[in-house]
Amino acid sequence: MAEREARVDCDVLVVGGGINGAGIARDLSGRGVRVMLVEQHDLAQHTSSASTKLIHGGLRYLEYGEFGLVRKALQEREVLLSVAPHLIAPLRFVMPHVPALRPAWMIRAGLFLYDHLSRRAVLEGSRSVNLRTHVAGAPLVDSIRRGFIYSDAAVDDARLVVLNALGAHERGAQIATRTRFVSASRGENEWRVLIADAAGHQREVSARALVNAAGPWVNALAAGETSTRAMRLVKGSHIVTRKLFDHDHAYIFQNDDRRIIFAIPWQRHYTLIGTTDVDYKGPLADVRIAPEEIDYLCAAVNRYFRKPVSASDVVWSYAGVRPLLADGADEAASATRDYELQLDTARAPLLTIFGGKITTYRRLAEEAVERLAGPLAITAPAWTHAAPLPGGEMLHADFPQFVRGLGERYPFLPPELAQRYARAYGTRADVMLAGIESMPALGAPLTPGLYEAEARYLVEHEWALTADDILWRRTKLGLEASAEDIERLEAWISARRRGPGQLGDAPCAPLSA
Repeated sequence: MAEREARVDCDVLVVGGGINGAGIARDLSGRGVRVMLVEQHDLAQHTSSASTKLIHGGLRYLEYGEFGLVRKALQEREVLLSVAPHLIAPLRFVMPHVPALRPAWMIRAGLFLYDHLSRRAVLEGSRSVNLRTHVAGAPLVDSIRRGFIYSDAAVDDARLVVLNALGAHERGAQIATRTRFVSASRGENEWRVLIADAAGHQREVSARALVNAAGPWVNALAAGETSTRAMRLVKGSHIVTRKLFDHDHAYIFQNDDRRIIFAIPWQRHYTLIGTTDVDYKGPLADVRIAPEEIDYLCAAVNRYFRKPVSASDVVWSYAGVRPLLADGADEAASATRDYELQLDTARAPLLTIFGGKITTYRRLAEEAVERLAGPLAITAPAWTHAAPLPGGEMLHADFPQFVRGLGERYPFLPPELAQRYARAYGTRADVMLAGIESMPALGAPLTPGLYEAEARYLVEHEWALTADDILWRRTKLGLEASAEDIERLEAWISARRRGPGQLGDAPCAPLSA
């Protein structure tokens, strides 16, 4: 029998370390609620790191009549741009016009709605563009002469999750990664939940309420304690190639099946292409892109680019399963991206989260906490709409000014490295670089672009336990890492391991802003 440790008490136990679980934990913690979050793997290891890396209203959902969802997402886009100016960046999108797919009047009407369904404080509005003269027309085939430009925003999705978890932790939440939900016993006023860490050590958590934010696993976790909701599991896959164009605009391409495909400038030297929407019934822990999905994405962009893309050009790919509400849609692409919250107060409260998308996670979290406010007597008001995420505490949310200041404080940093630190860590870069006055003081390079100082910071403050955690979720430096680099990083991490699930001298220590 596995060894059991002492019982842990909290007000709310959140199960699931994706964007919804992390967002709920942060909101609750900021209202003085004692929170524990458990995640069976790494933060954002599954659905929440497999998005198209966008904060957007969802232009294509207008075609399905989802005006409420689009308006809500556009409102949240503005909020997130203001609270995470380091992590979320405005991005202009070019839609080449193909008259046979959608008439120009329809696109203009859709973009007018997109511009005006919600107030825009930062982003430019849409306009028509002559692709014969605009820089974005250069990579496109000769037959495309006209297009439209509109605005949305880019995000590092996995880091968004980590920063929400960090924000929760700094307000007192316990964040337990590599910790599995084993079983639960529900009483009138208390949950008793058995959890187990990666080494098999079990402990019991006593909580006044339980939040099921397990994403694709939501119905499996219910285990008879709540009414399940019909879900549609949809796989979204993406491919990455060396950069296909030399400007900073993204593309949104219409496809023959009336779906759209994005081609996005990514990580300076690459192009991100996606996504597919395929109904999925396979194992949830190991989701992979299928060869036919790669072919589909290549064919979709080859209709537009002069230089064809093939499977041999793919340097990386990823896939994730989205737990969508089953709304009877004929195609996976048209299934709603909205969410539903179910609160069961027959005994100790149980809140179950169904659906959602990364752009609306903060609103979902706020609504979740409001649902729990009555049963748990939470009186503190909503706060996350005006509170910067960790690293976003910069004057007037002025990111360019922050980058300039970072370069002045650390003039030894190469500009590309300073830019990456600023984007990933914002004001927390000063914590990571405290006392460092030269490149040698950053420590040895463990992989291209990754020095010991950054790796140490990620291990000690951001729950990174493996090379994959660092190279693919905390950074995207895996794109440049060789097998030897990865082996060297794993050895460096292992040398600092102090015990099961603990690394460094002060794992996951709180940071001051």
